[in-house]
Amino acid sequence: MRIPALAALMMFAAGTALAHGYKAGSVEIEHPWARATAPSAQNGAAYLVLNGTGKENDRLVSAATPVAEKAELHTHLMDNGVMKMRPVDAIEVTPGSPTALQPGGLHIMLLGLKQPLVKGKAFPLTLTFEKAGPVTVQVDVQGAGAAAPSHEGMGDSHKTH
Repeated sequence: MRIPALAALMMFAAGTALAHGYKAGSVEIEHPWARATAPSAQNGAAYLVLNGTGKENDRLVSAATPVAEKAELHTHLMDNGVMKMRPVDAIEVTPGSPTALQPGGLHIMLLGLKQPLVKGKAFPLTLTFEKAGPVTVQVDVQGAGAAAPSHEGMGDSHKTH
């Protein structure tokens, strides 16, 4: 009798958490995704949207994943007419102002990939916030040329309401 009740509770808790995206304290994390990489690629990137729902700012201060040796917070900057990537110490999360990590802007750089990122698969990514602490999200891998996350085939577990 305990196992079915525990299983039902776990299914309910997982469904509730996933139906609205991911949350760490007052930070909501929506649509974590990455582009597929070539088999020989050494690096990749992850993208998502951060929404502050509380009254105070927070900051994303680090990321980690078992699929890469290192994950760094990065941005793109224009330097003498050339777009360059640079690490940043943190990414601000301001209530009422979504922060989009997207191609060509802020992103999480995955350095030293241990395996290719394959379209249709997912991998865990742990985000650590200054105030809210750590949360692990599942990053859906899209096609190599994707410009934004595709919601086809993701089911209700990845929709945010």
